[in-house]
Amino acid sequence: MAFPRKCSHDFIDAAVQQVAALRDSGHRGPISAVARELNIDRRLVQEWVSKTRTPSAAPAPPPAHQSAEDPAPVLLPADLMLCRTCEQPMTSTPDGNRLVYQCPGDCRRHGLDAAAVADTVGQAILHHTPNIVTAPDHPKSTNLAAAHASRVIARVTAGPTTTDLRFTWRTALAPTPGQEGPALAERLRSARALTATDPVRARETLRDALTGVDPATTTADPTLADAAHLYAELLIRLGNPVAAIRWATYTHHSHAHLRGPSARPTLAAAHTLATAHRQAGHHQRAYHVYRHLADQLITTAGPDAHPTLATQATLALVLRDLGHCAAARRLLADTITAHRRTHPHHPATARMLHHLHQMRQQCAERGHDHPDIETHTAEETAAAQPGGS
Repeated sequence: MAFPRKCSHDFIDAAVQQVAALRDSGHRGPISAVARELNIDRRLVQEWVSKTRTPSAAPAPPPAHQSAEDPAPVLLPADLMLCRTCEQPMTSTPDGNRLVYQCPGDCRRHGLDAAAVADTVGQAILHHTPNIVTAPDHPKSTNLAAAHASRVIARVTAGPTTTDLRFTWRTALAPTPGQEGPALAERLRSARALTATDPVRARETLRDALTGVDPATTTADPTLADAAHLYAELLIRLGNPVAAIRWATYTHHSHAHLRGPSARPTLAAAHTLATAHRQAGHHQRAYHVYRHLADQLITTAGPDAHPTLATQATLALVLRDLGHCAAARRLLADTITAHRRTHPHHPATARMLHHLHQMRQQCAERGHDHPDIETHTAEETAAAQPGGS
């Protein structure tokens, strides 16, 4: 979301200070980099910097929370900091005479002070990568270090206080701001806008953006993981599940590393990976991924949640594809009963019943005899029907 053109003096000072910190560190294109991170027009940042440089302009008084000697806080790039509670990105926003980081959910009453966050992040970077700042004894060293946050840190997960920050470090430095090619985030936004109406063009947009990226060796990165996920989904949709597997694998591993094994993006990536394996004919691999996904959903969403039961139904189909028709029919019949009981009149129940009927027909055509499950599946199906006991 773009910030309004009218911004507080505190916000403007922070943006100008971030430009100065990037310039002092030798970065190219600091104004463009800051404008991109804050999601505002580059010309607006240029105007703020120019006014600050004008000799006739009287220096603006420092905010109440900040002395004349203290630097304005460096603002972290968008999507770098994640709320630990709601798992949503936190963005900087004015709060009176200061800047705070706030998440879109209702999980925290007060935002995290941006100056304190920048100090904590800067201290962590100086400890983890001390050589990233050429003048570690500089009074603004923590601010200078925080300006490199996106190069060193893949994810900051924020707890209830500014000192309760968990860092996921990159295994290699990312390019400095202003030295990279077209922003991947911009390509990702364009591809998302095209996905529904022109999936081929969306795929080409992401393919060009991911040129040169090897998902087998690339380090975990949140934006890259999101782009790889959408690219994998488009490849599956356009009939190339084999090519989608490597990108879906990278996405799943990255999100599991950055957000944890039970986070929503991780589970979504697991579903995409399982779908790619299944459509590629890798039924054994698909079974293991679907089984892992079902176990995670039982823990996070609950055993009777629709995503859990839908995954179990798909797992039954994979069991059928592997030749385990008795186990497949038993699992699907149990899933239908649970789904009909907890989600009455849901259209997915009818689809599950259709698949169970197909399984029975296939067993009959192949001469399979499963007397131990015939009564079981018949009772489960009857109970699943509207008006069943």
